[in-house]
Amino acid sequence: MPTNYVKSIHDEILFEYAKLISRSAMGKHEWGFITCRFFKLKKGEIQISDTIREWETEQTLPKECVYCGSTENLSTDHLIPKNRGGDNSADNLVLACRSCNSSRGDKGVFEWLGLKKKDNLHRLVAGKYLKQLLKLHEENGTLEISREELLTLCKDCPLPEVCKEWDKVHALTCFCLESILPFEKCCK
Repeated sequence: MPTNYVKSIHDEILFEYAKLISRSAMGKHEWGFITCRFFKLKKGEIQISDTIREWETEQTLPKECVYCGSTENLSTDHLIPKNRGGDNSADNLVLACRSCNSSRGDKGVFEWLGLKKKDNLHRLVAGKYLKQLLKLHEENGTLEISREELLTLCKDCPLPEVCKEWDKVHALTCFCLESILPFEKCCK
């Protein structure tokens, strides 16, 4: 539900992170709180959580699939798939059962989970994912792509069916954060 103040990829990442803060602090999406946190993030009054602090917290989590909670057949999953620009750093890796890992393939986390389930993703994992998206968009120079520019990219978007399914065609959503990441030519 990004509002009219979410005008770019960078804003969408901050908006999604503000929703995480709200969910963590209040157990739900409180839109006034989200708006307040969004503007504080945008102005630099608050920061996205420190990676080291989150790594320390991650070490206390149970050894289970971050998507379904299974403890069987665990493997390492890349939050940003390697063919989409992800790396092998600890910041981009999570535990996933083989079933979830293979089901997801090279889809973005939000694309794979969908709009309803994405908000059930563990706050720590969602935060790591948003930080990886932020880093990748910074590296690709796509952070400041505006809502209007995205509309011109919609025709080439690899996720048209996902946007149609969620009635989000020509809308700036979390799917846009994933859809403009490059696929390596060998993997198309």
